[in-house]
Amino acid sequence: MKIGFIGPGRMGRPILDRLRAAGHDVTVLVRRPEARAAAEADGLRWAATTAETVRDADAVFVVVLRDEQVRQVCLGPDGALAAMRPGATLVQHTTSDPATASLLAEQGAARHIRVLDAALSGGPHDIAAGRLTLWVGGDEALVDEMRPVLGAYASPIMFVGRLGDGQRVKLVNNALFVAQVGLAIDAVRLAGSLGIEEKAILAAVQHGSGASRALAVVSSGASVDTIPGRIGDLMLKDVTVVREVARSTGADLGIIGTVLASDAVETKVLRQTSGVSARTP
Repeated sequence: MKIGFIGPGRMGRPILDRLRAAGHDVTVLVRRPEARAAAEADGLRWAATTAETVRDADAVFVVVLRDEQVRQVCLGPDGALAAMRPGATLVQHTTSDPATASLLAEQGAARHIRVLDAALSGGPHDIAAGRLTLWVGGDEALVDEMRPVLGAYASPIMFVGRLGDGQRVKLVNNALFVAQVGLAIDAVRLAGSLGIEEKAILAAVQHGSGASRALAVVSSGASVDTIPGRIGDLMLKDVTVVREVARSTGADLGIIGTVLASDAVETKVLRQTSGVSARTP
């Protein structure tokens, strides 16, 4: 399959590598001149503009960082949808507002371009192992059609409903995960008040019913005061999107929202590297 690829960053590059290893013909967008030599050294076929990247593609993959970047690279007269050929498929992986999926579908439909809202969960190591989780919203028949391609880097590939539902599932997942990180941090505080050292409680609970991926993240740092910076940045981005979507739709974050607004989350997770409160004004 001929693929146009936008966003070869931390998550995008291993997806790109798996697609190429599976035999797909991939063209990647490389805007910066200084990055083109590196792309050529890696044997990548690159294009300097969005239009050149997507024009002949059967499918276009978008793996950028933020919702506004999705809209920038996909929508409008200079976006991917305006240059894609009729019948092609846009696969949007970036965590974003579900409303963005609707905008992509609306503009795509006018040119007979199909759209999948394919939210992802996992990291570069999961992609490299072919076990990235995908929650996909859109037409189920299209999901099935694209499974062999998505399966180059993802398993399971879960159909979750209408367009935008992939992002809705991802936002609920992210809110729950960050809340669990906050609870794990507060569990360390509670243990300390009972005379149990941080190292001991973190080691012990990982072998109990309280174990979780969130606890593993907390345990990965030197202490609960040093959540790895990159993870803290991503959590801040995700919680910001969750809050914006909840506010715009009138959804009640409930107990999860209470935990997200706690000092354990605000001070030791979301503000770890940002220095700015993510609380809803």
